[in-house]
Amino acid sequence: MSGTDGIPFLLLRGGTSKGVYFLADDLPADPGTRDDLLVRLFGSPDERQVDGLGGGHPLTSKAAVVSRSTDDPGADVDYLFLQVVPDRAAVSARQPCGNVLAGVAPFAIERGLVAAGPETTTVRIRMVNTGGLAVATVPTPGGRVRYAGDVEVAGVPFPAAGVTLRFADAPGPLLPTGQERDVLDGVPVTLVNNGMPVVVVPADALGLDGDEAPSELERDSTLRRSLERLRTRAGLRMGLGDVTAATVPKLVLVSPPRAGGTLTTRTFIPHRVHPAIGVLMGLSVAAAVRMPGSVAADAAGPVSGGRVRLEHPTGTFEAVSTPDGLAVVSSARKIADGIAWPREA
Repeated sequence: MSGTDGIPFLLLRGGTSKGVYFLADDLPADPGTRDDLLVRLFGSPDERQVDGLGGGHPLTSKAAVVSRSTDDPGADVDYLFLQVVPDRAAVSARQPCGNVLAGVAPFAIERGLVAAGPETTTVRIRMVNTGGLAVATVPTPGGRVRYAGDVEVAGVPFPAAGVTLRFADAPGPLLPTGQERDVLDGVPVTLVNNGMPVVVVPADALGLDGDEAPSELERDSTLRRSLERLRTRAGLRMGLGDVTAATVPKLVLVSPPRAGGTLTTRTFIPHRVHPAIGVLMGLSVAAAVRMPGSVAADAAGPVSGGRVRLEHPTGTFEAVSTPDGLAVVSSARKIADGIAWPREA
């Protein structure tokens, strides 16, 4: 595919991330060819991504590939998440993204994959990266997606219409090692996967208070090297193999709550510090909170009404237990709809 071929896209903010959404039919079917195209569309390798659609940060260099679901009768659409690395010519499909997930139902309706209801529309989404199922409900008054609203999501600067996301049980074991607590390099951890592989680490085990600013944590090169050693060892324990070049598992530092929540968190994704916490990372930590003996439960305050509130640098993430699984309220907003041209190969 040459640089003269335009690629239709929809740019959406989903949760605390920004993603470029594509119909699967508009991209090459071969994964290698597709990834090469995405690198050129996004402007990688370049930490600014000045020559493409990427935003120069892992949270703003994300792609969603969506199609009608033909293999799963319980799903309306398939959603493949791809992380485009800003400073390397690399694309990873090893993780899902719960923030970009918030834009999948609006995108599916906008592109005619799902018919809009008169007031709200529910879209069943198969997350191709994991095989898990998410159910999204979006407002569609008059048969059109409504983006304006008053729902405020911590880490998002402006309010928008709410998108409710419900999650069934994640595929695979919740505790990959079969136990609530492991020890890596003398550090107690909980290795959990409730939709996203996460290493939960007590902040005080690393000599931290747990409420440090993200910029302070990112500047600490000794800490980052220690965390990367923990992460690579955890990847082996969790059955993920060599994760040196992978973006999972993530690391979440936990400590007691400061502002009336359940737990304070600081999240590495895996080398930058998230200004909030990703949806699926939050769901994994919320699941760990509810496990007696986990390092998250040790640091947590009381949980009431099935609600787990995770404090993070820009606010609070809340997950609620329902009969159908955990649920969260996120939001999405359409930013641009058009044609993008990749640089020449």
